[in-house]
Amino acid sequence: MNHALPVVASLIAMAVVFWPRYGLWARWQLAQELARRIRREDALKHLIKSEANGRVATLNSLAGALQISAANAASLLEELEERELVTFEDGRPLLRPAGRAMALHVVRAHRLWESYLAEQTGVPELEWHPRAEEREHLLTPEEADALAARLGHPTRDPHGDVIPPPHGDLEGDPGQSLNTAAPQTPVLITHIEDEPDTVYRQLVALGLRPGMRAFVIEKTPSRVRFWVDGNEQILAPILAQNVFVRPLPEFRTEDLVEEEFLSGLKPQARTRVIGLSPACRGQERRRLLDLGFVPGTVVEVEMISPAGDPTAYRVRGTIVALRREQANLIRVSSKEASDR
Repeated sequence: MNHALPVVASLIAMAVVFWPRYGLWARWQLAQELARRIRREDALKHLIKSEANGRVATLNSLAGALQISAANAASLLEELEERELVTFEDGRPLLRPAGRAMALHVVRAHRLWESYLAEQTGVPELEWHPRAEEREHLLTPEEADALAARLGHPTRDPHGDVIPPPHGDLEGDPGQSLNTAAPQTPVLITHIEDEPDTVYRQLVALGLRPGMRAFVIEKTPSRVRFWVDGNEQILAPILAQNVFVRPLPEFRTEDLVEEEFLSGLKPQARTRVIGLSPACRGQERRRLLDLGFVPGTVVEVEMISPAGDPTAYRVRGTIVALRREQANLIRVSSKEASDR
């Protein structure tokens, strides 16, 4: 009987490894095929985004976007050509109809999932993009349609990118770079680029979001100094390149400077809420509205903490503590702020 134990153990081990569908070997093969599919879809996504933004996708741009070697990028393009997803013209990869449809779906799934994370979860902003990068490859077209319906068919994601329809064209990044904005010209932030991650983290740390109003004060080779939603900020040109804006001809720079935000009020000041910044969204927006920060509500600065943050406000007979970045999302009346 003891002699049979090694044989039984060997059979069990082989079953664990080679059992159809559920064995380790089958699972490894599925994981490998998923990884290859993700790599193909990421390549197609790079091609369609380059095309939408008027850039020429190249072997080197693909290798850089996917962080792979040029040799691996060349092999990947060959695979896409064999699968009739891309073709080549003068050495440039171009999407074929099947590849375009696949790329459009992946982009749509990504932006819908980011919208879901921003609007209906408490997931931190810095995690929206990496989580959507994973989920975009798992959502079927039917699931993406259902998610869009659940979200009320949003047209833009939380970074300001247009969410493409299921069967349409992909629009390019909205607006122009903050680097190219003319000084003393009011602009609206339309898009915050979420790649590369190191740059995006710095922009998020400054609280920059689509929907904020701004104007460039000064540009030098080493910095861009600008006014945005009640604060002066400074960015290196390489960071400002990832902030996109469009002109606001209906505003003057004086209008933006004179705007009042709850964060700028002194102790015992009394004001009236005009509304929440468009940059405030999702659970954060719902929480502030639930607390009573709706247009017309009178707010009084009750007390500022010794460290300067948070600040306590009296709203409809209740004391509410807000961090500075939260209070900076609440627009208030400058006239009411000076009245007692």
